[in-house]
Formats: sequence, C-alpha cells, structure tokens
Amino acid sequence: MTILPKTMAAVQLVGHGDLDKLVYRTDVAVPQPSAGEVLIKVSACGMNNTDVWVRQGAYGTEDDPAAVSTWRRQGNTLSFPRIQGTDTVGHIVATGKGVAAARIGERVMVDFSIYNREDDSLADIDYIGHGRDGGYAEYMVLPAENAHLIATDLSDIELATFCCAYLTGERMLERARLAAGERVLVTGASGGVGSAIIQLARARGAIPIALTAAGKEQALLDVGAEVVVTRGGDLVADVQSAAGGKPIDVVADLVGGSIFNDLLKLLKPEGRYSTAGAIAGPVVQLDLRTMYLKQLELHGSSQGSRADFRRLVGYIEDKKIRPIVAGTYPLSEFHRAQRDFMAKNFVGKLVVVPDRNDTKTVGPS
Repeated sequence: MTILPKTMAAVQLVGHGDLDKLVYRTDVAVPQPSAGEVLIKVSACGMNNTDVWVRQGAYGTEDDPAAVSTWRRQGNTLSFPRIQGTDTVGHIVATGKGVAAARIGERVMVDFSIYNREDDSLADIDYIGHGRDGGYAEYMVLPAENAHLIATDLSDIELATFCCAYLTGERMLERARLAAGERVLVTGASGGVGSAIIQLARARGAIPIALTAAGKEQALLDVGAEVVVTRGGDLVADVQSAAGGKPIDVVADLVGGSIFNDLLKLLKPEGRYSTAGAIAGPVVQLDLRTMYLKQLELHGSSQGSRADFRRLVGYIEDKKIRPIVAGTYPLSEFHRAQRDFMAKNFVGKLVVVPDRNDTKTVGPS
C-alpha cells in the first residue's frame, strides 16, 4: 500500500491580477478522492491562454455584472484559492468509493471538461482548473471518467501538450464540419491551438493555410501547413495568392480583433467561420452584409465533448498528430514559465513539471 504525503507543492491563484496572484506553496493539503473520483500523482501539465485570461479577469470578475463566466451553471464557479492547469498527465495513486482499486498505477491523460449533462451538449459545461482544482500541483483529484488510459509510447511531457489545445481545435473543426480536400485558414497558427489545428486538419485530409508572425514560417511548414502567410500586408490579397485563387472553405480563428471582417471576406459563399479565441481583441466590427449575402455560418466554440476527446485519443494512438514541446519548466518557476508563455516567442506548447521530476527544464528557443 502506497503511503501518500499529507501536503504537496502547488501554485495557487489567489485572486485576479498580475503574476503576484500566483503563489507557489509547499504546504497545500493533498486532496482525497470522493466517491467516483481518483487521485493522480501529476507528472506534467501544459500551459494555456485560459490560465492567463482567468488570472487577468478577462472572463469577468465578481464585481463585474457583465461577467462572461457567469453563463456557467448560472453563476461563476471560480473561487480562490484555485489551482489552475488543464492539460494534466499522471498516474492514479488512490481511488474513491465506487472506483476499482485495480486502476491504481494507470498512466492517464486528463479530459479537463467538467460535464454537467449526460449527452454531448456543451450548453452546461465547466473545466478543471476553473470549477475545481487542476494540475499545477503534485497531486490532483478528478472524476474517474475524466482519467483516460492511453496506449502510446509518448512521454508524459509530450502527452501534456495535447488536451486543451487539441481538444479545442478539434471541436472548432467539428463544428465547422471541415472535410477532406477543403482549405482552412488558421489564424494565430504558431500557438498551441493554432499548431494543433494544422495537424488536426491534416488528420481529416484537409489543407491548412497558416497565418502567423514573420520568423515562424518554417516551423509551421514542418508542422504540416500547406503554405504560411505572414501578418502585416494586405491580408485578403496575401491569403488569396497563397491559396492559388482557390476558395477558403473554413476559417479557424483564434485572433479576432481588426482582421475579423477580412476573414469573412476570404470565405467562399456558404463558408464556415469558427472561433475559440480573441488574442487581438474580443470586440469586433461585423458587416452583416458580408455574412448574409455570402450565406456564411459563424460558430462559437470552446472546449470539447466526450466524443471529441475520444477522437483526439484515437489520433494520438494512431500517430496522426504529434506533440510540439517548446519548453519545460519546474513548478517552482511558474512565474518565469507564464512570462515566457505570454511573450509568445515559441511554436507549440510549454509544459510545467513538479520539481521532484528528474526533467531538464528549458524555455522556448
């Protein structure tokens, strides 16, 4: 029988604000699994934009009557202190009532979505790291159904690059019904979700065109982009030229901001626009004539369903997608990790590991 420690190291978000609201502690109580839950010993956890936006209060705060986050279960599920971290990989070390003890020892990848319905609707959903504690810690408790055994020879750090970014990307493409042979324009292509979408589009037999900053072209071609367009020029003309005059069937947008109307202009009639982010600004100007005269579909998307996660696991096991590790950091250097993450001078994903892991920790090159 494994004897578990009483306390652990963790990074707690103690309020909305700057990096000082993220506190590294070594005296946090190790959680205990309740009925239907498992306790995992965390080995790696990937970083995401959502971590930053929640800390900054971009989804709304308690004193903001227009808080975006209050759509979840008719109230804000975020409370402080909160351990963030969605993309968690680890080993089950204890089980709660109703969960087979035989699961102890399993290496698992965590589906971070908190499903509040039995079907695949995402109308009432939350996520680990927001509605309950996540993986920026040495141990984590979660529903047993969210701990997925996966057959792969990838390392724990590599596995920790997939969940949030790739699940978000897969949901975007599923909502837009991206099909083999179609062209998809991917904005913010060098980030975790963007680079994931490039691979996921290839897994569907589609043709991804990447939009990114100068200097990242080769990295995105290596990931699987058909062609790369750099920001700063005439977006419509540059994308049309890169596509060889062929139609853009789908836009997978993670940027928003001032380029929004140009993205709709680029879509073919009856084209589909899907968004799961707004790096350049959430408030956009929409020319409704472009939307209705071209018969466009606009889809908002976030997280993913159980079915989306099962497809993602299949892609990993079939080696249709591959991890892109841009850097690893010890949990105790979380501030450095998040600063590097916000600087965006990398392609792929940054991963945090507990200090007890014997892992070389490096930042993005």
